[in-house]
Amino acid sequence: MIKIGNREIGAQQRPYLIAEMSGNHNHSLDRALQIVDAAAAAGADAIKLQTYTAETMTLNLRRPGFVIDDPNSLWTGRQLYELYDEAHTPWEWHAPIIERARRHGLHCFSTPFDDTAVDFLETLDVPAHKIASFECTDLPLIRKVAGTGKPMIISTGMATLGEIDEAVRTAHASGCRQIVLLKCTSTYPATPDSTNVRTVAHLRQAFGEDDLQQQQGLSVEVGLSDHTMGCGAAIAAVALGAVLIEKHFTLARADGGVDSTFSLEPAEFALLRSESERAWQSLGRVTYGGTAAEEKSRAFRRSLYVAAAMKAGEAFTPANLRIVRPGFGLPPKFYDTLLGKRINRDAEAGTALSWDLLA
Repeated sequence: MIKIGNREIGAQQRPYLIAEMSGNHNHSLDRALQIVDAAAAAGADAIKLQTYTAETMTLNLRRPGFVIDDPNSLWTGRQLYELYDEAHTPWEWHAPIIERARRHGLHCFSTPFDDTAVDFLETLDVPAHKIASFECTDLPLIRKVAGTGKPMIISTGMATLGEIDEAVRTAHASGCRQIVLLKCTSTYPATPDSTNVRTVAHLRQAFGEDDLQQQQGLSVEVGLSDHTMGCGAAIAAVALGAVLIEKHFTLARADGGVDSTFSLEPAEFALLRSESERAWQSLGRVTYGGTAAEEKSRAFRRSLYVAAAMKAGEAFTPANLRIVRPGFGLPPKFYDTLLGKRINRDAEAGTALSWDLLA
């Protein structure tokens, strides 16, 4: 079992839901605090930030590679440095955001992008750290975060199975004992057909059921970092074993912002909370033969009944023996067996067939 703060995360608990603020604060601390309030009201378990500056992310250049040239990107034509400068959360905002989250009983943690961010977040006593998909192969950063001893959530967008294994082994060797791996598709937004949530079950099989790791005290759970619109992909992931869902969150997409087009609004996140919990509750266990809740419904099965008044010694025929509801008589499979047999006493129509009625 993995714990963030006092919240257990695993198959025995409803899915843990993270509202990712990212750059949706739109350069306003007041808006950032409103996002925290709205996430709490919508049923989030945690609010997540991103901790970096433009200087720690990239170089202030307009050379090829430092400007987004993908015509299908939300940010095509934008310089990386300018984009990160626009999207970053000022470090002096972290403390008031974390304090507001605590008032609501929300966890608040962040994605650090370099060593200085890790050190800063540790001064704020965050309960966990997140590794972004693009940093999944940054093993020095993973070592740094793992050294805090706190739970790590690692997004795996674009990572090969070997790269994920390297990340897990590096984190484990560096002191981390609790890891949640998130299936992620690193497109913004992502489409359902590119999400491949069946990978959730495979990740669990590959890492969550590793006996040697468990013997060494390493717990690995699996979830989904979801950039699709709506909650369909997330619900499917829960059905496949996801114990944590991360979705970008905003007050209103119409307000704009670097991540707004693929972020959930409060009412949508509230729907995710209710439907993911229903999906988790519905998983149950493998069972056949009916549950305790179904017991009363057995009355509505069909069974064998006397359909017309009969005298002792009279034979059963299609006219006086029927397969009907309710289900208190002998099962329908004995219908052919009983035809031609005789009843041993008088019986009114509506008498449930039982073996002791046979002559």
